[in-house]
Amino acid sequence: MSSIKKRIVIIGATSSIAEHCARLWVKDAGVDLTLVGRDQDKTERIAADLRVRSPQSIIRAREADFVDPVAIHHLVTDIVTGESTDIVLIAHGFLPDQAVCQRDLSACHDALTVNSISPALFAEAFAGPMQKANRGTLAIIGSVAGDRGRKSNYVYGAAKGFVARYAQGLQHRLAGSGVKVVLIKPGPTDTPMTEHLKQQGKPLASVTEVAQSIVDGINQGKPVIYAPAKWALIMMIIRHLPRFVFNRMDI
Repeated sequence: MSSIKKRIVIIGATSSIAEHCARLWVKDAGVDLTLVGRDQDKTERIAADLRVRSPQSIIRAREADFVDPVAIHHLVTDIVTGESTDIVLIAHGFLPDQAVCQRDLSACHDALTVNSISPALFAEAFAGPMQKANRGTLAIIGSVAGDRGRKSNYVYGAAKGFVARYAQGLQHRLAGSGVKVVLIKPGPTDTPMTEHLKQQGKPLASVTEVAQSIVDGINQGKPVIYAPAKWALIMMIIRHLPRFVFNRMDI
């Protein structure tokens, strides 16, 4: 048996979806896993849990500034120096309050920065070394919210729409190379980020189901993953609704 472990990096490793993806990756084989989060203590707690689940894995926890481009560049350079990476999952973000963003430009700025600019900077930082190595999978979590702007969450949706276009551009740039770019579009998922939606009685997918869809899709090298898969059809319908019909909908 080969002693070479698959090398995986998760940016935003403290998100519930990212944590469950990590559990799946360490479940069946030892991996070399680097977890990157904004809160070192929380990231280390997740790393400790994964070490118990997979003693054969090498698991590191790292703290990072998610908005400073210089810090992002230095972090990624340090991670990739000396070894190529098999999988990078960029998973961070948060669901802002749309009403707050409408009346508070600082909140709007923070939501757009963390949910769009930051993931794009991480993706760009990893894309260069992966292209040079001509291997690996760069997976970026967007959202079904990015498929069409809606009054209930257009700040978040616009940010995720930006992520989708950025991922598409990277896919075009890296087409024909050994690097795969995967755009992930989860629907509403039962995580701490959507607790308010759960309290409102809205249907949410289980985080384990969504994580399994993501890991399976990455393994298959799918260019786009809707998680769960039903959202591909739902969003196709929403994208193609005539404007006069869409504008009468309270969504």
